[in-house]
Amino acid sequence: MSWATVAAIYFLIWWIVLFAVLPWGVRSQHESGDDMPAGTDPGAPSVPMLMKKVIWTTVVTTFVFALFYANYVYRIVTIEDLATLFGMSRGGR
Repeated sequence: MSWATVAAIYFLIWWIVLFAVLPWGVRSQHESGDDMPAGTDPGAPSVPMLMKKVIWTTVVTTFVFALFYANYVYRIVTIEDLATLFGMSRGGR
């Protein structure tokens, strides 16, 4: 696998994980009892903690990518294994 492919897969996983991590620990302006400036949504986060979420995203992505790469190198789970698990033969149903 080339370095460009590794970087592209890591980048894609990072963005997917980011959207999973974004809601962690969010308290809205309404929930935290903050004064809401005019024109803002009450559901907007009072403190988004974006740097903390970027760090968590990187940690989780590194773990997920390590699992993916180990499976790629050692062929722990193959397409044939998945086809057998779901009861599909090689030629279709």
